[in-house]
Amino acid sequence: MQYSLGLSVLLCCLPAVASAQTILEGAVFTDAPLVGASVTVTDSTGKQLTTTTRSNGRYSLSIDTLTPPFTLSAIKRTQANQSCIRSDVPRARCLASLLISVQQDRRNTANISPFTDRLVSEVAGKLGYVGPQQWVERGNSSKLNAGLLAEPLANFRHGMAEALRQSGLDAKTADPLQTPLRTGNGMARILSVINHNRNYDNNSGEAGATVLTDSAFRPIVGLQNNGPWEPLELPGALRARQAIKHAKTRILLVSDSTAATYEAARLPRMGWGQVFQPLFRADSGVVVLNGARSGRSSRDFYNEGWYQQMARHLRPGDYVFIAHGHNDQNCDSEKAVRGAADVQNLCTWPNDASGNPQFPPGQPLLSFQHSLERYITLARAAGATPVLLTPTTRVKNRAGTTAFQQGPEDVVVSSHYTVKKPGYRFVGNYIDTIKQTAERNRVPLIDLERETINFANAHPDDWMDYWLAVDVNDPRYRWYKTQTSGTRANPDTTHFQQKGAEAVASMVAEQIRLTPALTTLAGKLKH
Repeated sequence: MQYSLGLSVLLCCLPAVASAQTILEGAVFTDAPLVGASVTVTDSTGKQLTTTTRSNGRYSLSIDTLTPPFTLSAIKRTQANQSCIRSDVPRARCLASLLISVQQDRRNTANISPFTDRLVSEVAGKLGYVGPQQWVERGNSSKLNAGLLAEPLANFRHGMAEALRQSGLDAKTADPLQTPLRTGNGMARILSVINHNRNYDNNSGEAGATVLTDSAFRPIVGLQNNGPWEPLELPGALRARQAIKHAKTRILLVSDSTAATYEAARLPRMGWGQVFQPLFRADSGVVVLNGARSGRSSRDFYNEGWYQQMARHLRPGDYVFIAHGHNDQNCDSEKAVRGAADVQNLCTWPNDASGNPQFPPGQPLLSFQHSLERYITLARAAGATPVLLTPTTRVKNRAGTTAFQQGPEDVVVSSHYTVKKPGYRFVGNYIDTIKQTAERNRVPLIDLERETINFANAHPDDWMDYWLAVDVNDPRYRWYKTQTSGTRANPDTTHFQQKGAEAVASMVAEQIRLTPALTTLAGKLKH
């Protein structure tokens, strides 16, 4: 009896054996661990669990109450009004991932990174969504299956194949969702040279497909919401990252499609910023960060985070070249399809005829001058020198049609202004506004519109050798077989091919030499 009683007492007092749990864990990683990000897991029934990443960027939670498949969202906000989808306010840092199935009573991995965000972006596109966040917030994860992920994963492995091998990973099996990801390992090494953002959907104005570039802002993927990746040249990207870090002087290009760096698939299209670096001496210590982005205005270039990608590298003594104006003109509320989205997200209003900023009541950043001044303030706060540039000209005549078609008087003139007509709340001249902003803020000015107008009018017979007008029968430029603009039959009067980009970059260099406030920078140019 004593033995039996003792055994009973012993059994009652032992701690209960914990039942096994199904755990979901992983790393949230951009180019480094993303600390303090909110991670939300949504299951196939719509049920959600949320946690926060730790100091090493990792998260972990029990998912016993959830039913796969899952969508995952990681969000890092720096201010209260940030959104993952809107473009008229600053965007938060947002990434997505997914997991089709789990092992019960085990630890399961689901990383969240720029690579997983692109996979989700492609899946979202297949399901009819303009971007990954719309899928994460509005979609039904029960529709996920391995078949949807097969092609996006194959695109990743093909584009990253050499980089994966160089980082000790198997290019045939590497999976950004579940391959171990921690600081210093192979996958983290590749991610350390990746810039991540989300594009802009023209029709809705919402954040669109995931965009990836390397450390030098060369495009990898993002031109479309599906399809192949351009190969990452990892050693070059690692060298570029070190060059940016150790440069004596960095020049940040805050601009649009006229300056942007383009995909190899779109050759010979080039922005002038793409060929600006070679104009500086090799021993100058100058590194050009060309973060210019197609379609962006001065306002949404900041709100969507393109400026912030470059500004994290900004140091005292650097330069910020601000060349906007083309897309700030997108202020026609009556324009078919995208008019309302343009006004909501891209449009800034020029100063009036007396030079006074114009904007709707209580919305000063919708003024072009105030939008430009934001970059001036940010540059100076970092100890950098802001420089304003007027936008390059369009090859347009006074009637707004392509110049040089009607004889010697049919020349290029400025088109960066709006006149009073339906759809426009305010009208004015964007070039004048830039000049007024430069004078009022004592900022160096490069009048690139004047220089490109003069250049175009000096080339009435061969201007299409500089602006984008591709021979579609040239086997090097197959992309343009399917394009309606940028061909010899229908030339693009705004963008450049290589010869034009190089000519414009040389104009910028010459104007630097002629600007007294930029004498120090001029001394770093090649003779």
